Amino acid sequence: MALCWTSAAEARQPAVQSIDIAATRLPDALAELAREAEVSIGAEGSLPSLRTVPVRGRMSVAQALERILAGSGYVARQVGPTAWRIERAPQHPSAPATTVPAPVARTEPIPEAIDTTPIMVTGAKRRSVLSQVPMAITVIQLDPLRSRSPATGTSAIAAQSDGLAMTGLGPGRNRLFLRGVADSAFNGESQSTVAVVFDESRLTFSAPDPDIRLVDVDRVEVLKGPQGSLYGTGALGGIFHIVPNRAKVDESSLTGFVGADSVAHGNQGYSGSVAVNLPVVAGMVGLRLVGYGANEAGWVDTGHRPDSNRSNLLGGRFNLGVVPGGGWRLDLSGLVQLLESRDSSYVYAPEARSRPAQLPEPHDNDIRHLSARLSRQAGGVDITLSTGVTWHEVTDTLDATIGADSFALADPSLYEDRRFYRVWDSEARISGSAGKLRWLGGVSHLEAKQTAVGTLNSFSGAAIVLDDDRRNTTETALFGDVTLPVLPDLSIDAGGRLFRGSTRERRILASGPAEQQRSRTGFAPSLAISWQPQTGEIVYLRYASTYRQGGSDISASGQFEMLKADELRTLELGWRRSFLGGGRIDASIYASRWENLQSDVLQSNGLIESVNAGEARIVGAELSLELPLPHGFSLQAGAAATDARLVRNELGVSLDDRRLPVVPTFTVRGALRRDFRIGASNASVALRLRYVGPQRLSFDPSIDRPMGSYFDAGLEAQVQLGRAEAFLTADNLLGSRKDDFAFGNSLRFGTMRQYIPQRPPSVSVGLSTHF
Repeated sequence: MALCWTSAAEARQPAVQSIDIAATRLPDALAELAREAEVSIGAEGSLPSLRTVPVRGRMSVAQALERILAGSGYVARQVGPTAWRIERAPQHPSAPATTVPAPVARTEPIPEAIDTTPIMVTGAKRRSVLSQVPMAITVIQLDPLRSRSPATGTSAIAAQSDGLAMTGLGPGRNRLFLRGVADSAFNGESQSTVAVVFDESRLTFSAPDPDIRLVDVDRVEVLKGPQGSLYGTGALGGIFHIVPNRAKVDESSLTGFVGADSVAHGNQGYSGSVAVNLPVVAGMVGLRLVGYGANEAGWVDTGHRPDSNRSNLLGGRFNLGVVPGGGWRLDLSGLVQLLESRDSSYVYAPEARSRPAQLPEPHDNDIRHLSARLSRQAGGVDITLSTGVTWHEVTDTLDATIGADSFALADPSLYEDRRFYRVWDSEARISGSAGKLRWLGGVSHLEAKQTAVGTLNSFSGAAIVLDDDRRNTTETALFGDVTLPVLPDLSIDAGGRLFRGSTRERRILASGPAEQQRSRTGFAPSLAISWQPQTGEIVYLRYASTYRQGGSDISASGQFEMLKADELRTLELGWRRSFLGGGRIDASIYASRWENLQSDVLQSNGLIESVNAGEARIVGAELSLELPLPHGFSLQAGAAATDARLVRNELGVSLDDRRLPVVPTFTVRGALRRDFRIGASNASVALRLRYVGPQRLSFDPSIDRPMGSYFDAGLEAQVQLGRAEAFLTADNLLGSRKDDFAFGNSLRFGTMRQYIPQRPPSVSVGLSTHF
């Protein structure tokens, strides 16, 4: 997968559009204008924190810039269709106070210093400039070409987000972990430690990552560390926030993409996407439609079935935006993604890419989502009302011809694990500012239902149900956050969430159905002290906590028991700075304490149950860097080191060397990019290299396996051909076959070692066009 790089919006902007910017500081006003108008606004150095006047109404970008900069001593100069440079106004008397000349024709690429607009984030539930947010956030802004390819998914973001790890079962089967908060490598019924949020709504609760393909997505925000004060139950590790492009009410556009790839020791795949934006009522109603599909190449041979682990993907989205005026906007949105893998990807020998004949093990991960949002951004106060419902179905099939002898079924063939999830997430919130005081308040309600049914089938047609579990979880909460300046450059940010949650679970046991319920009222706080010595720089110390409602367990004696809720507390010290002329550096260290850790564990019979495993301690450090270099070069680099261990069991007994699963001891990444011109066309080449350090499968010594310790190298080339763009990528250039994940089939796990090697070297080509 190629790297994603920040770039200006490529579509030519309309001459007049709706602008709504409250009175604020000059850098923040320019950042908000860049976000609303989808242009790049940069400066050679930092800008003063001057107060600006409100700018509202329908106007061109040039007119909005003139109003924002009036009396500031700065002017705006347009240097490209969607790029503006802020410069000091000429001092001689004959010069006007502000000037916005017509676009200047250029024959060379716009310099990197142009694209220095402060990054806006919304994952903290209010619009903020990244450099002012006192928490660890990684923002991956997708360039136009990458945001059109159906191959761009969660793994592309994980490769660029230091501290984000994932299991390796395959698309639609993986679990996500942030900053060492990893409970289990197995897909059991415990609530996920990372919440996947699409726009305003939570998509997942206990399901594996649906691997939403990031077609027509603006950016992904990865909020690291406990987010209980903002998001509530289960946000132990953090938030994976997908921000899609919304419908534009005053612009028509059509974007298309086709691509193909070839995998060594495998076959060929192909993909395509289309995105259409239509103004239904000019200036008031817009419709955006997105569709994509792919046939993804396989590369594992199973007996006489070559390349058996192929997968098929089909997805679509819509967004209907209504802008009645007064800063109000109504969005009705929908998402469908159907992902089918024809077989599993594990093998039985290190570095192998084939295995003996066995029954196919298909996997389905199908998700459907509908949401509505009513928002108002005017007068310095933001109001958001949102609700969303997600239906999610996940089906796994395992070859049960080996390892299922302990169950009372003769001649077993297949084990089918079917999961049905429904998540309803609603929220009302309001935020604003009073001078330098910023505030946020809201109320939310979450309801998650899940049904898990495991059925063992035989060749004769007989079947028995080994597991039938139905769980309902609800949470209703009041939450708030306030940022209080105590000195000109020093602020305190305090947040909290008062919640009432309950879990009701019904299971079918050998003795018959059993049901239990547990409720809890509590408070999840967060507190941060931040110092901003200059515009674009922040140093912060943050404390945060969160919790996860308890699941259930079937004890050794066959009793149905509810588990204790687990709690995570983290203390973090961070520093973030934007460089003059572009580029950023972000560094942090953190320590976490995790009590009553709930974990999905593999039992001797091959089934998975949940337990309270004990207490864990996590310490780590992260560093990321983005830096423009001379002659069109730019550098991206990052590193993370994590020590995550289970230190006491559920009885309070101290443990030695029980490392939490999946989390690499360290990772290092780097990418070098060169932008240049070929005749009248813009072009680029990028080379990336990433090393993932040692990992473990489990803290349980009886099933623990080593994995990880591998390199991943890739190359990307892009060229613009008029309205079209072409790209070529090559992945796994070193041909590494290291064990990416040491697990595949739970029933066979006790009888033979399992490995999932890295995807073989591959080459992808693509062509995109925009109208």
